[in-house]
This record gives sequence, C-alpha cells and structure tokens, in this order.
Amino acid sequence: MNHKYCNGRNASALTSRRKFLAGFGQGLGSIALATLLNPAAGAEGRVSKAVPGVLDKLHFAPKAKRIIYLFQSGAPSQMDLYDYKPRLNKDHGKELPDSVRGDQRLTGMSGFQSSLPLVGSPFKFAQHGQSGTWLSELLPHTAKIADDICVVKSCYTEAINHGPGVIMMQTGSQFPGRPSMGAWMHYGLGSENEDLPAFVVMVSTKRGGQPLRSSLWGSGFLPGKYDGVELRADKDAVLYLNSPQGIDRSSRRKALDRLQELHHMELAATSDPALETRIAQYEMAYRMQMSIPEVTDVSDEPESTYELYGEDARTPGTFAANCLRARRLAEKGVRFIQLYQPGWDHHSGLTGQMKSSAKDADQASAGLVMDLKQRGMLDDTLVIWGGEFGRTSYCQGKLDPVSFGRDHHPRCFTTWMAGGGVKAGHTHGETDEYSYNVINDSGVHVHDLHATILHQMGVDHERLTFKYQGRHFRLTDVHGHVVKDILA
Repeated sequence: MNHKYCNGRNASALTSRRKFLAGFGQGLGSIALATLLNPAAGAEGRVSKAVPGVLDKLHFAPKAKRIIYLFQSGAPSQMDLYDYKPRLNKDHGKELPDSVRGDQRLTGMSGFQSSLPLVGSPFKFAQHGQSGTWLSELLPHTAKIADDICVVKSCYTEAINHGPGVIMMQTGSQFPGRPSMGAWMHYGLGSENEDLPAFVVMVSTKRGGQPLRSSLWGSGFLPGKYDGVELRADKDAVLYLNSPQGIDRSSRRKALDRLQELHHMELAATSDPALETRIAQYEMAYRMQMSIPEVTDVSDEPESTYELYGEDARTPGTFAANCLRARRLAEKGVRFIQLYQPGWDHHSGLTGQMKSSAKDADQASAGLVMDLKQRGMLDDTLVIWGGEFGRTSYCQGKLDPVSFGRDHHPRCFTTWMAGGGVKAGHTHGETDEYSYNVINDSGVHVHDLHATILHQMGVDHERLTFKYQGRHFRLTDVHGHVVKDILA
C-alpha cells in the first residue's frame, strides 16, 4: 500500500479499499477505518456522531440517556445514614434476638463473639423536604435534595464479604470474569460521542479500604473495546495517551495510518476480533488526545460550581473533583460514568470515621444532583448512590461509644437514585425494627436493581445477552425483575 490510500488522490484505490473494509465492518473497527478513508475526519473541529451498539432498537422508551454511579466502597452503615431505627436505640446494649437473626450466617470477624449486643445510632435523624425523607445529621447537603431522590431501603445480596460483594454490584456475579454494568451498557447501546469513551471510571485518591481493581470495570468475556477507561487525577488523565516529546499530531496521524494498514492486512488473513479492538483503541486514543484535556480542564468553572460541590472539588482526585468531572463528561455524551469512593469499611471507631466519610461524600453527591437539575440534565441522567451491602445492627468488638464498629450485613442496605425517571421524594422498602431483615415483600435484590437500571435506559435485561462458552449470559444472570414501584 502507498500513501495514495490515505491522501485521497486515488479514487479507484479508495473504492477498492472501501470494498475491502466492508468485510470487516462489525464493531468499532469500522469507526477507525472511517478515519483512514477520510483524513479530514481526524482533524480538530470534526462533528462527533453516535457509535451504535449491538441493539438495533431499544426495547422500551428510555427515561435516561446516561448513568452516573457513585459507588461507596466499603459498605456505608444504613442505620447511621438513611434507615432510622428508634427501637434500635431503645434496645441499645441488649442482645440481638434469636428470632431476628434466625439461622443467618455471620462473618468470621464477629461470628465467634460471645455476645452480639445491639447498638443504636449515635447520630440524630430528622425528616426533610415535602417528602418527609428521614436522613441522618451526617447528611445536611443530601437533606437539601430529599425531594429529588428515591431512597431504596430494602436492597439485599448474597455476598457477605467485600470482594464478592463489590464484584456482585458491578457485574451481577460474585465471581470475577463477568462484564461490568458499564461494559454491558457500552456493548448494547454504543456511544453518543465517538471522541470520548462510552464508559469512564474515576477512583478517588482517598487511601484505605478495600482494593479496587480494574477488573471491576472490565469487559469480562465481551470484546476488550468495552472496558471502562480510567481517568486519573494527575496531568496525564489517561496513561500513555500523550505522544512522546517532539511528536506532533500530524506525525502521530501518519504513524497510526501505517500501523492500521498492517493491522488490516493481518485482519484480512486471520479475522481475529482482537485486531478490531486494537484498531478501535488506537483511533480512540488519537481522538482522546484532544477531547480528554478539554473535558478534564475545570479552569473555566465559575465560583458557584465550587459552592455546590465544596472546596474539595478544587483538589484533583477527590470525590468532589470527580463528581464535577462526571458532570462535564455527562455533558459531552459519555453514557456510563462510574465513580468509586473508598473509606466506608467501619469495623471499629465508627462514630469518628462515619463523620469523615459522610463529609467527603455528602456535599459532592448532593451538589452533582443539584448541578444536573439546574442544567436541565437530571431528567435524563440516572444518578445512583450506594455500596456493596450494609452493616450490622449489633456491635462488632467492644460496645464503647468511641471504639465500636459494625460488621458486614448482606440482608439489607440502602441505595438512593435520582433523575432518570425514578420517583422523586420517594422511599421504597422497609426493614424490621433493627434494620436487620427486609420485611413486607419489599426486597430489591442486586439483580432487581440492575434490571431496573437497564429498563430506565430502554433495555430489557433478559434480551441484552452475549453467548459465551455455549451459554447466553446477561447482567442479571438468571433472575431479576424491574422494581416498578420506584418508577415515575
């Protein structure tokens, strides 16, 4: 091949090339090829266009165009934030009744305690907004959006430890290797902006807590092009994205064109789908050299923005700064934005640690919702806030007002959502007087939560599948139903 294929001076060569590429038009590889056929398409100022997913059409009319998932890693204590239990405070120090626990298993961290004394929340609760939503004093900013959020108090899972629990919330399975929710969204729905990844991940730089591995936002057995792209806090927001010193964009474009030609020769010989992924990733990286600096540069944000998100939003890598970035990404059409905020694993010293964790998350989360609302984006953006499971109503360790902690608890936990067609100012589900068990058939399993999220994006969770090793897999595995009670 010579340079005529890339400079547009040979029409017949271009026609022949188009025929060649038509045989390999599946997936995002075809997007990369468009740039090779038309070098002008790689120039700055190009109008972005949607990149379709595998679904020919949506199964339902979508209520949301995009998702921002504020994942609180470590499992926030529901009875200290959202699930007000005066009976638990009244019975503080008493033994957890056998009738409440039943035969449910405990973790090895508290399962061998000689006593399981109940411990009430050390924090005050009050009702907020016209909805009368109960919230802890730790959440003064969330209280301002009480009428915008839908609080689901009856979530539950089978996972009892962090590793399986986090994997379950991200992929629908306790076992590693399945595609993440964001990867499923990208696979099914494609992208609204070909200059940015459809699935972006940000992990707060706050240290401590459980490890957060890239497999949590991986594509599993889906093609690798559906992996989430992690944005870092430093000047190199995406590793290895920038060209080496002395290499300008023109030189970079020429090098990529020659490399792509070699990849296509190999693709013609082998039909290896991994090559399509590689083609797409090289081309996306080239476009991101312009789009990522623009979307991550917050220098044009007014002071009013920092009044919403808090002063921490000025510090790259904080949860607040990532929430601000999430809004900017949403404005650019990124379909699935996943934030990870560690630091909620309070096995001891809960009183002090809860204050710190809530302070980090409260204003930034509320500020994001308010910012989206004032920009007219909340209606079609689904914001999700929650962890992998809940915490125990009994004390782990010594029952002391300063040093006490709470163990893992999968039987019930709280998640809230806002926008995207869910009921605003609504509380769904109920737990018993000790926030130990879900009651009144109001439980929302992780698969139910995932099914509902997909539904709001216009997708039937039973019909978005991928055949792997002889079986059709889906995000919700083999069960799950849409929680219609929380939909507007």
